[in-house]
Amino acid sequence: MPGSIIGANCNIGQNVVISPDVVLGNNVKVQNNVSLYTGVVCEDDVFLGPSCVFTNVINPRSAIPRKDQYARTVVRRGASIGANATIVCGHEIGQYAFIGAGAVVTREVPPFALVMGNPARQTGWMSRSGHKLRFDQHGLASCPESGERYELSNGRVRLIED
Repeated sequence: MPGSIIGANCNIGQNVVISPDVVLGNNVKVQNNVSLYTGVVCEDDVFLGPSCVFTNVINPRSAIPRKDQYARTVVRRGASIGANATIVCGHEIGQYAFIGAGAVVTREVPPFALVMGNPARQTGWMSRSGHKLRFDQHGLASCPESGERYELSNGRVRLIED
């Protein structure tokens, strides 16, 4: 729709709604039946699974226009949102976070976090390649696919850059 921005190399499935002023970065994959409403921003390399949906008003009512109350939702680089997940507006999904299928996100999701359920709760940490990280007693983990190393400290994960 008008004012939306779609980056290079995006893949948009069937029956997708992209409302005015939505922003999709480069290489975003939007699977079938996804609804992206005004206020949604997806950075580069985001994956949106089939039938996931974003809201944009906290307290919608049919008889009360609230177009001036659309809340911004940002999905950071490399995050994945599973099939049939619902993202309640006004929250940030951290970079490389992984939202499980059917999850209902009602709060911020930290970078690299794995969240599942309704309401979504954090159950672990994910690598940039999408593998669950297993941290040792020193707070260190490696991705089994890429070999990248990660550190868990003070409840946050960071990629160890060599």
